[in-house]
Amino acid sequence: MKVPFNRVASVFAVPVLAGLLGCFAAMAQAGEVKEIRIAVPDLSAGAEHSGGGVVDVLRSQQLLEKAFAADGIKVQWNFFKGAGPVINEAFANGQVDFAYLGDLAAIIGKSNGLDTRLLSATGRGVKEYLGVVPGSGIKTLQDLKGKRVAVFRGTANQLSFDAALASQGLSEKDLKVINLDFNSAVAALAAKQIDATWGLSGLTSLQQRGLAELPLNTLDLNGAGSVQSVLVGAGGFVDAHPDVVAHLLKAQEQAVQWLTQERNKEAYVQLVAGLSSYPPAILHEDLKGLDVSVLFASQLDAPFLAKLQGSVDLAAQQRLIRKPFKVTDWVADKAL
Repeated sequence: MKVPFNRVASVFAVPVLAGLLGCFAAMAQAGEVKEIRIAVPDLSAGAEHSGGGVVDVLRSQQLLEKAFAADGIKVQWNFFKGAGPVINEAFANGQVDFAYLGDLAAIIGKSNGLDTRLLSATGRGVKEYLGVVPGSGIKTLQDLKGKRVAVFRGTANQLSFDAALASQGLSEKDLKVINLDFNSAVAALAAKQIDATWGLSGLTSLQQRGLAELPLNTLDLNGAGSVQSVLVGAGGFVDAHPDVVAHLLKAQEQAVQWLTQERNKEAYVQLVAGLSSYPPAILHEDLKGLDVSVLFASQLDAPFLAKLQGSVDLAAQQRLIRKPFKVTDWVADKAL
């Protein structure tokens, strides 16, 4: 599924598209549901698709497909290399009904006028890493002043980095920030075209090949910059089909129950490794120091909503969004 996208124009186009297309999307959603369209940022480095976490478990165990088979409802998974910004555009165009997103992309969509509903947590305290060129001497975030640093703008990656910088009294203005997606940033770092990047566990693969050093991650910053991820739904669809939403959340909970059991950690690592083309050692390292029963908990509890509100407030402070909002107003009634 291809969606045309211009990163710069997208931020301003989303509210306009949402307004123009909202009535048509609502009309389409009011009828009988034949298909559920789900969007996911593609985190894979290979030919297969991977969204990590609950997404990979849902797909591998066909939980949603089985849950809706009796109703004749098909499940369509759409993976986007362009991650959150492209998915927000797809929402605006009425092309998806649900999306698994990192916090900033979901927040930007909501702030820019997309009618979405917050349905569940899907990840909390996800680690991000600082990757630097070997021998650069960069050991701390303070050492990044004036350096060329790649960050994937408009995604949770950017908000994570800004939160990490803020914890050390810094901001993007202190650096030379370059907008690159995850794979491009990894390639640029390996080629020494940049000084550093801020990203996910895939950076560990560069470290293992001697192409990068990872001097710190968000655990070293007492959690500053850790990422929260969520499931959101198109407002018109959620309001028109609460029974479908409830059925989806019930099926998702089966995956969550499997994920949050320590005895399944190794099976989960092997699953994601197979789909993402990352070595299992990288995923083991990424889960080190994290409690899976907390990491993958789906409840929209007070601590999670407070953390998400903090993300909204920081995004507004850093001018990543124009209009802050109350997270509690975003939560779908059924989700609560």
